Amino acid sequence: MAMSLEERVRSAVAALLHAAGESQTDLAAALGVSQAQVSRRQSGTAAWSLTDCEVVATHYGIDVLELLAGPTRATEALPATRRRTPGRRAGTPRPAALEGGAG
Repeated sequence: MAMSLEERVRSAVAALLHAAGESQTDLAAALGVSQAQVSRRQSGTAAWSLTDCEVVATHYGIDVLELLAGPTRATEALPATRRRTPGRRAGTPRPAALEGGAG
């Protein structure tokens, strides 16, 4: 059975959070909402709006269509500079060299 669009977005967001080594709190800050609001969207009790999807895609440096396509496409499109470094825990700052793209 195929995933619904809402399920694909939730799965893609979860995969991006994991791949980037970010927490829901990090994503909430980018969206300008609370962590609880991100949690509700991820659990399916609230929906991701199209505007949210655009902000999430921009935050991760991917096209919104890649986000809507699901977790595989979204994480494949994630730029290397946005991927977590081995051993870095969610919520810890990225090395300055990675943030600026220099290195």
